[in-house]
Amino acid sequence: MRIPAFLPLPMTAATAILQMICPDQPGLVRELSGWVAANGGNIVHADHHSDPGAGLFLSRIEWQLEGFGLPREAIAPAAASLAERLGGEFRVTFSDCHPPVAIFVSKQDHCLLDLLWRVRTGELPMRVPLVIANHPDLAPIAEEFGARFVHVPIRADIREQAEARHLELLAEHGIELVILAKYMQVLTPAFLAAFDSPDAFHRVINIHHSFLPAFKGAQPYHRAWERGVKLIGATAHYVTEELDGGPIIAQSTVSVSHRDEVEDLIRKGRDTERLALARAVRLHLKRQVMVYRGRTAVFA
Repeated sequence: MRIPAFLPLPMTAATAILQMICPDQPGLVRELSGWVAANGGNIVHADHHSDPGAGLFLSRIEWQLEGFGLPREAIAPAAASLAERLGGEFRVTFSDCHPPVAIFVSKQDHCLLDLLWRVRTGELPMRVPLVIANHPDLAPIAEEFGARFVHVPIRADIREQAEARHLELLAEHGIELVILAKYMQVLTPAFLAAFDSPDAFHRVINIHHSFLPAFKGAQPYHRAWERGVKLIGATAHYVTEELDGGPIIAQSTVSVSHRDEVEDLIRKGRDTERLALARAVRLHLKRQVMVYRGRTAVFA
């Protein structure tokens, strides 16, 4: 009997995902799950977190669309009424929607290649119609994966014009998420105010090559080597106006020893960068991350 090289994966039924953050009060789990049940929804995942110190309640509920009593276009308005009654913020998304994502890069290719490969294999449920770079080096990689590559030079004296061009491109492609895959540039508050969400659902993810909060800023591997650390890592976080200070989504680490030179730390660090960034992007796309009090709740 000949065994096939691979077996097709079963089709997964589409689901709706409701994320809610609101003031904590008794009965919220019953209130939210009851709203889904009242409309005929079959819940497949439900995660909740209560923070007494902040007086906040965070919830992620996912249910099957098949058999649900509301059409897709009516779910968000209905959830908006629920959120208003509870005094909270909300977001509704659907598991079979692959949002358009832009990747910002510079000269280093390892994170870009890793993300595009994971998209091609179906691991990351997103589309990448646009790659923006401040150097032209990575154009062949973007083109190989079918993404439009746009070179936008950036310097201190033209930063405002460059970011205006970025915003034009993001609007043109309907981009919902920006990933800084070793972009090595600081986004200005003006750019973040124009593109990012000022609530619990941020829209810009960065990979930083250190285990934050240690070694913020430039050359963290060099400074880690000078300190003789035995563990290095990478941190994927949402971008805020504070340099390398945004809410952390995912981190990855690897051991190092006294025999390792700076070049070894950089080589090992690239692996941690790829892993942390891919995990963070997947968590974001699966709507498993919520931000509150300057940090994240990750329902993984």
